[in-house]
Amino acid sequence: MIPKTFKEVIDLGDGREISIETGKLAKQAHGSVVVQSGKCMLLCTLVSNYKQSDVDFLPLTVDYREKFAAAGRYPGGFFKREARPSDGEVLTMRLVDRVLRPLFPKDYHAETQIMIQLMSHDEDVMPDAMAGLAASAAIQLSDAPFECPISEVRVGRVNGELIINPTRAQLENSDIDMMIGASADSVMMVEGEMDEISEEEMTEAIKFAHEHIKKQCEAQVKLAEAFGKKETREYDGEREDETLQQKIHEMAYDKVYAVAKAGSSKKERSTAFGEIKEEITNSFSEEEREDFGDLISKYYSKAEKAAVRDLTLNEGLRLDGRKTDEIRPIWCEVDYLPSTHGSSIFTRGETQALATATLGTSREANQIDMPSFEGEETFYLHYNFPPFSTGEARPIRGTSRREIGHGNLAQRALKGMIPEDCPYTVRVVSEILESNGSSSMATVCAGTMALMDAGVKIKKPVSGIAMGLISDADSGKYAVLSDILGDEDHLGDMDFKVTGTEDGITACQMDIKVKGLSYEILIKALKQAREGRLHILGKLTETIEAPREEVKGHAPKMITRRIANEFIGALIGPGGKVIQELQKETGTEIVINEDPVTEEGIVEILGTDQEGIDKVMAKIDSITFKPEKGSVYEVKVIKILDFGAVVEYVDAPGNEVLLHISELAWERTNNVTDVVNMGDVIDVKYFGVDPKTRKEKVSRKALLPRPPREDKKRENNNEK
Repeated sequence: MIPKTFKEVIDLGDGREISIETGKLAKQAHGSVVVQSGKCMLLCTLVSNYKQSDVDFLPLTVDYREKFAAAGRYPGGFFKREARPSDGEVLTMRLVDRVLRPLFPKDYHAETQIMIQLMSHDEDVMPDAMAGLAASAAIQLSDAPFECPISEVRVGRVNGELIINPTRAQLENSDIDMMIGASADSVMMVEGEMDEISEEEMTEAIKFAHEHIKKQCEAQVKLAEAFGKKETREYDGEREDETLQQKIHEMAYDKVYAVAKAGSSKKERSTAFGEIKEEITNSFSEEEREDFGDLISKYYSKAEKAAVRDLTLNEGLRLDGRKTDEIRPIWCEVDYLPSTHGSSIFTRGETQALATATLGTSREANQIDMPSFEGEETFYLHYNFPPFSTGEARPIRGTSRREIGHGNLAQRALKGMIPEDCPYTVRVVSEILESNGSSSMATVCAGTMALMDAGVKIKKPVSGIAMGLISDADSGKYAVLSDILGDEDHLGDMDFKVTGTEDGITACQMDIKVKGLSYEILIKALKQAREGRLHILGKLTETIEAPREEVKGHAPKMITRRIANEFIGALIGPGGKVIQELQKETGTEIVINEDPVTEEGIVEILGTDQEGIDKVMAKIDSITFKPEKGSVYEVKVIKILDFGAVVEYVDAPGNEVLLHISELAWERTNNVTDVVNMGDVIDVKYFGVDPKTRKEKVSRKALLPRPPREDKKRENNNEK
């Protein structure tokens, strides 16, 4: 017997719908829901342990996976089983996690796992846009403590019209691709890429998304009520001691305020804060430290946060002595690494990125193989964040989710500036060597310079800046911070990163931690970010004003040629013999792809030696050579026969044709060698295919003056 199900339908306003259903699948999970739009179906489950973990944070895991069976496909590779998550799946996990995590109680530390699975795929529905809705709906159906429902949507804009959850086809023609996460009351997360839009246009898109999110939050509430809203579970929260908290606040606040106001470096500041904390801790007896050690540390951190925030709100000063809109000192350098195709260093305060750019053929394109999307990237960026960049030693266990997310943000910031006719596959790698505030934005700046140093003709340089916000709801005071430090990241109410050219925004990432942030403050923050971006952009262009005219001598040069489909086989040769020998002889790399529309061959020639490239070009010219009827060509005699000479076109070696003995001269020729010999270079006229012999015909005598007697004989024949 099929169990009873409960369902709510959300109207997207253009004939499309999203349904959320529960009661049929995964009933042993604490909350489970199926979200469907078209043929796309996501199953989301939530399980949260009833026992608190012995940690001082929420051990939350958000896992998003796409099953290949959902698209009727097999996993690629040798092992026919889904394995580690792809970058695309990791990015979706991050998008959901960033909105959910702040809404769990701060003292809730139970192991919590949210699993979202794509079970059925629809080419016209992008599943990541529904992952946040699925996760929140599953939580609402459980007894886990959670502040309020949320949802996430994607916004696109085609021909000036904003679209909610656009299809991938629509997205290709869109100048906005933004994911917005929000509750019914507050926007909490924004991430996306744009085609140089203004701050006002970005805000308009966020407002548009929020109106749709409100409807999706309402549907979750209705579903939970119909299903039977569960009582929120009771749990053992963190113990509190208001007297101890007040005591530590009084002991720490003024001292922390004084250190914060001194405008010291990260190391000096950390040492000073550590000494204050140690002094306070030591003021308690050994028994008290044993009983209240965790509370002492917790309350000190609260006092430190309060003092630093108050310094900024009351005096407009920051930890390193800057004003709220001041950018840290910047220095840049390009062409630092002698063997790379392009390199740069970008240093802003205590954050430093070393970027490299590498040029290759389409063979080096990044292949994307997901159930929901197959394709390739000819521009991609990788970001590495080693522990030494923050003065730490810790195990390295592969690429982290953070590294994938930061790299993707920088890639989205830059990719729109790569021209469509760029012949190369381009890979940028950012190595973070120091970090104290927004290494992802340092990556954007370093990446821009590395591309220009490599000679990639980017449309415009791009810069990025990380911004922060400190606000006090009671007093109404707030401060927007430009170029935030690492410490300002976690103590502020908003962390947002904005990248762009001088003409507009190309990418953004926002995490808003304060409820009900007004759009007026948001626009002010974006405007202040623009001023900072332009300041940083000026520093970049002082270092390298424009892309280099040519790639470096040791960097590969790329030539692209199109050839008719009929010549592809001749260029490759039997078993690849021709192309392999040509690559070996010329020191080049040759890649041949077929245009899916015209079926022409697209030949990419990559090499550091121009002479080698020229040889390949000559070989292609030779293979694709087609003489034109009536044209004159220079040929070389390569073989003597009794009935003529085999000649080769000088400009197209390998292309041979028979020059018949009767076409050598007007007078009768008894022996071919009476007129031409091996190695002779002569001119011939091309007559096309002879209808009688069905062979190509060329003539030497057609270019020679006709003897008089031949003319006389013709006259006599005409008279007769």
